[in-house]
Amino acid sequence: MSSPPPTGRLFPAADGTDLVVSRTFRAPIEDVWASVTESDRTARWFGAWQGDAAPGRMIKVQMAFEETEPWFDVRIDACEPPRRLAVSTSDESGGWRLELLLSHADGRTELRLVHHLDTTDGVGEMGPGWEYYLDMLVAARDGLPAPSFDDYLPAMKPYYEALRTRPVD
Repeated sequence: MSSPPPTGRLFPAADGTDLVVSRTFRAPIEDVWASVTESDRTARWFGAWQGDAAPGRMIKVQMAFEETEPWFDVRIDACEPPRRLAVSTSDESGGWRLELLLSHADGRTELRLVHHLDTTDGVGEMGPGWEYYLDMLVAARDGLPAPSFDDYLPAMKPYYEALRTRPVD
């Protein structure tokens, strides 16, 4: 398979830069929300999670499609079904702040993954990673074979690295 075209964009934010990658589904917003919040469904494209999920609480999430299938702690910062989920992680190597924003119109639900970045260092790896995981979500929802990460990195890295120097539209 050839590499899919990258879709991510960088936007200036009050406290850094936002990396935004989106996908659109012909599905009700509640169904897409379930795909990104219910453990048995997240297990199909990202990994399962355990714990008492509620704003301000910590859960454990498994990255089931990474080589060592690691578990890590995730704090739920906000949960506003079926439109917004904000989470954050932190460990000795730093932290991530992510939001999943859903909107629905004309029988289609758009899912925007927003990775709030302090710096754009590493966006050449992060962008392809999020493209891969969102395509994993598409494949899981549509009953398609899972994509290969090799189709995303290194092929998409130049696109994402170029975003760092490109003026924002």
